[in-house]
Amino acid sequence: MNYIISGKNIDVTDGLREAIYDKLGKLEKFFNPDTKVQVTLSVEKQRQKIEVTIPMKGHIIRAEQDSDDMYVSIDMVVEKIERQVVRYKKKIVDSKQDVAYFTNAFLDEDDDDDDEIKIIRNKKFEVMPMYPEDACVQMELLGHNFFVFINAETDTVNVVYKRKGNTYGLIEPEM
Repeated sequence: MNYIISGKNIDVTDGLREAIYDKLGKLEKFFNPDTKVQVTLSVEKQRQKIEVTIPMKGHIIRAEQDSDDMYVSIDMVVEKIERQVVRYKKKIVDSKQDVAYFTNAFLDEDDDDDDEIKIIRNKKFEVMPMYPEDACVQMELLGHNFFVFINAETDTVNVVYKRKGNTYGLIEPEM
């Protein structure tokens, strides 16, 4: 795999590079040798954060993890990516997407259907036009982590969601 390693507010030392090559090297059994892996290390408010992105045609495998120790963050992000790859293997192969990025040995492994995505509940509700701030209040009243609404300003479907640190995010579609 081809690694592109960068750092924000941190010097990427040889020790960190070695840890990345060693730990992320476990993922090489899944991917072809020419797969690009973008790794960004950062330090924000004493939190050691790693972001790993593996871009593929029509799909992105991405994980981020933070902790008090960068080496612990690296270990945790590898586990997260492994789970993602195994979970989405069946979906990706069935739709004939991105199979060129994976090794034949990984693709030929038997699948456990335990990880198959099953929708067990379907819910319909009336979507009301409102402002994002009002949607956040409604989300809090309902006790949910996200809320779907029609933005009164843009007349498009938007989603507000809770973020870490008691903040909110807004998802707006690009048309």
